[in-house]
Amino acid sequence: MQIAKVIGTVVSTHKTNSLRGMKFLLLKFIDEEGNLLEKYEVAGDMVGAGVNEWVLVTRGSAARIEQGNQERPLDAMVVGIIDTISIEKGTLYSKREAERV
Repeated sequence: MQIAKVIGTVVSTHKTNSLRGMKFLLLKFIDEEGNLLEKYEVAGDMVGAGVNEWVLVTRGSAARIEQGNQERPLDAMVVGIIDTISIEKGTLYSKREAERV
C-alpha cells in the first residue's frame, strides 16, 4: 500500500459498464516526510474519501480483490482514510489537525 493525498475528483460520464457507479479520485503520493510527490494516480474509491484527505491506496491486482471489483479494470483503489500517522519524531499527519487548518 501507499499513502496519498486526494487532490481532486475525476468525472467520466462515458465509461465501460463495469465502472458505472465507481467514484474516481485524483491522488498525489506522499513521501516519508509528508511531502507531496510529483507522481499522481487516478484511483477508484469505495470508502468515501474527499479532497484534502490522506488515504491508503492499493495498486495492481490487489485493487481488484474487494468483492465486486474482480471484473473492473482498476489499477488503483482507495482502501482506507487515514486518521493519524505517527513516526519516531512524532505525528506526521493528523486528520483532526488538518481539518482545523
